[in-house]
Amino acid sequence: MRVLITGASGFVGRHLHRALLERGDHVYGLDLSPTELALRGDALDFFRNDDRPWDLAIHCAALVGGRASIDGSPLGVATNLALDSWYFRWLTRTGTPRAVYFSSSAAYPVELQQPGDIHRLIETDIDLANPRLPDATYGLAKLTGERLAQYAEAEGCRVHILRPFSGYGEDQDDCYPFPAFIQRAKRREDPFEVWGDGSSTRDWIHVSDVAGATLAAIDQDVTGPVNLGWGRPTSFDQLAGYVTAAAGYTPRIKHLPTAPQGVHHRVCDPTRMLGYYSPQVTLEEGIRRALDS
Repeated sequence: MRVLITGASGFVGRHLHRALLERGDHVYGLDLSPTELALRGDALDFFRNDDRPWDLAIHCAALVGGRASIDGSPLGVATNLALDSWYFRWLTRTGTPRAVYFSSSAAYPVELQQPGDIHRLIETDIDLANPRLPDATYGLAKLTGERLAQYAEAEGCRVHILRPFSGYGEDQDDCYPFPAFIQRAKRREDPFEVWGDGSSTRDWIHVSDVAGATLAAIDQDVTGPVNLGWGRPTSFDQLAGYVTAAAGYTPRIKHLPTAPQGVHHRVCDPTRMLGYYSPQVTLEEGIRRALDS
């Protein structure tokens, strides 16, 4: 296939790009930061001006940089609204038959992610006809993108919508929690800093499984939004314990209650994904890989 990937130098984009190349697809990567996998280009300008036909488009370009960026730069993150709207206009204008849209677990209602019993988020918890408050402008942009995907589908483009939960990997930027924990463990920091009170939970999925589940959804023509996660709640205190134990030491945990924290619980029901793809890399294996990298 002739495949376009925007944001091809980014975390998810570069893993998908390599996976597609290994399959023998012809991939055109576009990113503001050029690499051996991506040509330099602005996805917004591309969507406005390109008229070439493609077999598949995968849109990974977005402004995001961890919790501090989401909370600290809401208008910057809202730029994703423009990127996504032009993406869907481009899909329909060029007649591109298949596309991937990466939504996010941030699109889920914040009222379902509060302290107390863990509610495993299921795809139908989002009702696009009657949406509830998502997580910050990042979640709002993703919720809007899912609605726009419906309009593109009505115009004849098959759009595969994926909702990754907490993606991680050994080559992720340090502004995200997982690589930050890994770097602290490599430096054997004691005390070991954890944002918040440590009880918030997340559902971790390795980036190779995000890529694998995405390609499987395309190959098997999976319809409807799909959660990408394990359904395994892991608190930040637990994550710190797993990481430091794997690094071979036991530090004191220092909580930072005033640091950005986001919602309290964010864990998925992975049933729909498990119907076509089973994740391969456990959190423990992912931690080992990252410490060894």
